[in-house]
Amino acid sequence: MSDFPQDIYTEPSNVDVDTLKNLGPLRGMAGVWQGTRGLDVKPKADGARKQAYVERIELQPIDPQTNGPQLFYGLRYHTHVTKPDQVKTYHDQVGYWLWEPATGTVIHTLTIPRAQTVMAVGKATADASTFELVATRGQLDYGICSTPFLEHAFKTVEFRIQVTINPDGTWSYDEDTVLEIRGQAEPFHHRDRNTLSKLAEPTPNPLAQALYSQAG
Repeated sequence: MSDFPQDIYTEPSNVDVDTLKNLGPLRGMAGVWQGTRGLDVKPKADGARKQAYVERIELQPIDPQTNGPQLFYGLRYHTHVTKPDQVKTYHDQVGYWLWEPATGTVIHTLTIPRAQTVMAVGKATADASTFELVATRGQLDYGICSTPFLEHAFKTVEFRIQVTINPDGTWSYDEDTVLEIRGQAEPFHHRDRNTLSKLAEPTPNPLAQALYSQAG
């Protein structure tokens, strides 16, 4: 049994179109950011290796999204990562951060060009300054999908990310991607963490921009 309504078609009425006002715990992440002190702990044949990285992430508000009666507010994002003083891409990632006010649910989707996708979920209050999301391999709702090679060699069994909105206006994340690596007896914890400082304010979502134009 689920807690979903019998009417799965009717969308909510009187939706506030200003996404920036309705992002709940995600509000402190909206905008364009840079982190210069990232740390990646990654697997290599001879063991764990640490790598510093520089990151730029843009998180822009999207118009409110509905699945019938379900309502999401969210941010579309693109993350680009390089090693210090290098041009070559070290990591690239796109996806969405979503907030469902009715249930206090936060969702994080990510796709990387090594052909892997993840959808993680967690619970938070609208004014939370820290929250954690988890995805587990094998689930049909919030889970992990990888290529056959990654399943063979570097099987991702869990993804976990903790976000903290800091009092100084920055925000930080700490990721733990648990891998079962071929030939290794114990799971490997692939860790990534960084603190982001704001470069630019977010651009209001299209519906909100239209509303502001009419008001002006």
